[in-house]
Amino acid sequence: MLLAELAVLGLCSGFLAGLLGIGGGLVMVPFITFLLGQRGVSPDLAVKMAIATSMASIIFTSISSVRAQHKKKAVRWDLVIGLAPGIVIGSLIGSLGIFAFVKGTSLALFFAAFVGFSATQMFLDKKPTPTRQVPGLAGLLGVGSFIGLLSGLVGAGGGFISVPFMTWCNVAIHNAVATSAALGFPIALANVVGYVLSGQSVPNLPEYSLGFLWLPALGVIAVCSMAMAPVGVATAHKLPVKRLKRVFASMLYLLAAYMLYKGLSA
Repeated sequence: MLLAELAVLGLCSGFLAGLLGIGGGLVMVPFITFLLGQRGVSPDLAVKMAIATSMASIIFTSISSVRAQHKKKAVRWDLVIGLAPGIVIGSLIGSLGIFAFVKGTSLALFFAAFVGFSATQMFLDKKPTPTRQVPGLAGLLGVGSFIGLLSGLVGAGGGFISVPFMTWCNVAIHNAVATSAALGFPIALANVVGYVLSGQSVPNLPEYSLGFLWLPALGVIAVCSMAMAPVGVATAHKLPVKRLKRVFASMLYLLAAYMLYKGLSA
């Protein structure tokens, strides 16, 4: 039953990622939190493991996405190189430091606020007005650090920050989306290293855990989401995506409300 539930979650998150161009973390974290809670894991630990496991799955989906985007020559590798060092620094600060010491219930409240904000941006379909050029190396280091830190705290790939930032800097939207997919790999890899190391001494971890990673969920979700993402991409060209984004945003409000409830009730 658990494998079936995880497979459905992976298929749904992969389809939505391909359809709407969003990372699966916004969907996976609340559901993995619920599944772990049903198996007796404390709310504090369940939230942390859900965030870590969601982030780990991005390693696999990012590889799949980047291969396709690179073939279309859409990835701005100069921006990837400029942002990646800051992303690694910010991710390690978050996953080895803040994530390890902050209570999971506080992370649940932060996740709820982040998802609520993201849902509002999606619902209104807001796009920043291009006003400037890409900053220099120091600016990219600072932006990358912020992206890595925030992504690690919510278990998302950073697309809700990196894409608006790049379009604001006059990067074409298709290049911004493709570059964001490439940035998902260093974000996920650096954070996962931190989750594994910082979770080694945590008591009461469920079976088949590696630090804060829940390996059964990671394996099933990664395989199913990678298989389903191309279907979502193909479907996106046939359906009114703007309307679908608003429907999905409404669902995100419900997930944010659930994580708010978990944070306040624990």
